Amino acid sequence: MGSFAEPWAIDFAPGTAILFVTEQAGSLKILDTATGEVGTVAGVPQVDYGGQGGLGDIAFLDSEASAALGERTIYLSWAEAGEGNTRGAAVGKGTLACAGPTSCTIEGLEVIWRQTPKVPGRGHYSHRLSISPDGRHLFVASGERQKGAPAQDTSNTLGTIVRLNLDGTPAAGNPLEDKGGVSGQIWSWGHRNILGLAWDASGHLWEVEHGPKGGDELNLVRRGANYGWPERSNGNHYNGDPIPDHDPADGFAQPAVSWTPVIAPGDMIIYSGTMFADWQGDALIPGLASQALVRVAIDGETAQEAARYDFGTRLRSIAQGPDGAIWIAEDGKGGRVLKLTAQ
Repeated sequence: MGSFAEPWAIDFAPGTAILFVTEQAGSLKILDTATGEVGTVAGVPQVDYGGQGGLGDIAFLDSEASAALGERTIYLSWAEAGEGNTRGAAVGKGTLACAGPTSCTIEGLEVIWRQTPKVPGRGHYSHRLSISPDGRHLFVASGERQKGAPAQDTSNTLGTIVRLNLDGTPAAGNPLEDKGGVSGQIWSWGHRNILGLAWDASGHLWEVEHGPKGGDELNLVRRGANYGWPERSNGNHYNGDPIPDHDPADGFAQPAVSWTPVIAPGDMIIYSGTMFADWQGDALIPGLASQALVRVAIDGETAQEAARYDFGTRLRSIAQGPDGAIWIAEDGKGGRVLKLTAQ
């Protein structure tokens, strides 16, 4: 339903048929899926566009599902410029003000979290956002910015998942809270480039991340767990240098699923609708290099790929519609937003 300029994330405002679409160069579009009308949201932040950077993810609070659209809290992530040709992910919180279904402005947008430290380069921001099912915490995926070693150093937030209060402050009960500083934000570490965060019906958080040359991973996210990057991966470095494979005896958390060749995940949901009843509880992962929708069956704390549906084009983002339909955004300039329904 329409095409967009490098769409990166799509998300429905809870309880509505209004779909928000971030475009990487810095625009936030709003699509009324009932009418097909498209508008542009004002008040978005200035982004550092280039490489994998730009405007990123979007999140809303389920607790506000019955509120007017123009009274919603909105969270955005983006790549932010720093001093000396450095960059890092940022997360902001604001309030929507809407004159109509596709005429909205973000008011009072305030940065509530920054990736630490800012470093050179334009890759691996990750900056996917997810609100916990109880509505109390904001989880942010923080990529290792193609730097490797910082993912094993918990004095920074590169290569981590952070757990925050809704105002961006570190949440109580984080595994390293006694260390204070940015360490107190960290929930898990040893990650590479996370591009999907999703919760299952049992309250488990899952993430999907890019490996190097091989070794993409689906992981069950555990408090205080170290997922091994760059010390362990089922892939190799791009120059061919080997990386030790994951091994149950290595002391790191093991992937639930690993892919070589890679699927190059763009996003992930765990399906909870009834339109595709046989898919309830399955992870749905749009693939970039794989150009496919990958379906993974989750059984408790284990998972395995169940099916792969070829689209013949790079797939960037995914959302579940209010009626259980599946919405997918293609990658790149002129990327279409597609609606999948059961026959």
